[in-house]
This record gives sequence, structure tokens and C-alpha cells, in this order.
Amino acid sequence: MQLVVARIGRAHGIKGEVTVEVRTDEPELRLAPGAVLATEPASTGPLTIETGRVHSGRLLLRFEGVRDRTGAEALRNTLLIAEVDPEETPEDPEEFYDHQLMDLDVVLADGTEIGRISGISHLPSQDLFIVERPDGSEVMIPFVEEIVSEIDLEEQRAVITPPPGLINADEAVVVSSRDETTQDTAQDDTQDDTQGKTRDEN
Repeated sequence: MQLVVARIGRAHGIKGEVTVEVRTDEPELRLAPGAVLATEPASTGPLTIETGRVHSGRLLLRFEGVRDRTGAEALRNTLLIAEVDPEETPEDPEEFYDHQLMDLDVVLADGTEIGRISGISHLPSQDLFIVERPDGSEVMIPFVEEIVSEIDLEEQRAVITPPPGLINADEAVVVSSRDETTQDTAQDDTQDDTQGKTRDEN
């Protein structure tokens, strides 16, 4: 089975290094020197990692046969794909591969059905579950501990505790700019009264 483990970013320096957007919880395993990775588009690969290092919090890779900035820039936006045993699971029990999460039922803590996971979007800041609802619509749910409270692979479900408005937009708490202005004015008036009292008391 194939898993996307990284996306190549911009070139770094003039010796063929590239930045990468890591999409695996095991970069030390999937993106280690010597690893041979398939690519999307396929015509770009396969690519063999020659060196890897962390610079300013970002992983830099250099591939065999890529020796200059021009070659590195040509790889930009290429997806790196690793071959993974479908029976393999991450060492950390709190981590999951995409294929483990796909098609899980998404429910609230009380059992209310929300939908099923039809896709997973890997963003730089967080991952998102793309959940298909029974009516065919989709909702995106951040895969963060505050919202996804449980992943139960045996029961094939993900339990969520969404904030108001995440699932149903009509439940969102909306504060109008007029309300904010009124609140700000009230706070200013209170501050003025307090300052006036202080001056009078002195």
C-alpha cells in the first residue's frame, strides 16, 4: 500500500537541497537517507534520499542525482510516496495512518451519527477529516484532541465533541460588529467612571 509521506517545497541553497512538508508521523523512518520513494507525478521519480537534515525547524532533503538549484526547483510540489505494509501500524498508539481512518463512522459522544470519513487533508498547521454526511454534503473536522475525543478502530468509529457551529452553521455564535462596538463603548465608559471616582477620592 502506498502512503504520501511528504511534499517537496522550494529549493534551499545551490547544492540541490529542498525543503519538504512532512506528512508522516515517522519522518525518521520514511524519509531517512537511502529511502527510495515513488512520486506524484510518477515521471519525476522514483527518488532516492541521499541526505537529510533539519534547518531552522524545517527538514531539508537532497536526492541522488540532484546537484544544483535548477534540479531542486524542478521537483517543487512533487509528492513523495512510500510503500507500506497494510498490516503495519504506527509505534505510537495515538497515531494513525490515513488508510486506518478512511471510512470510519463519525459520531457524537451520545451516538448521534454525523457521517463517515471520506478523505483526509494534510495542512501545514493540522490535519482535517473530510466527512461525508448522510445528505451528501461534506463538513471538515480538525483532527485535534479538543475535537476528536476517540478513535476506535475495532468499532470503526471516530467520536467527536465539536464546538457550536462546526457541524451546523446555524448553531454558531455570531457577534455583530455593532455588538462589539457597544461592548467596547460600555467598557470605555466604565473605565472613565472608575478613573473619575479615583480622581474624586484623591
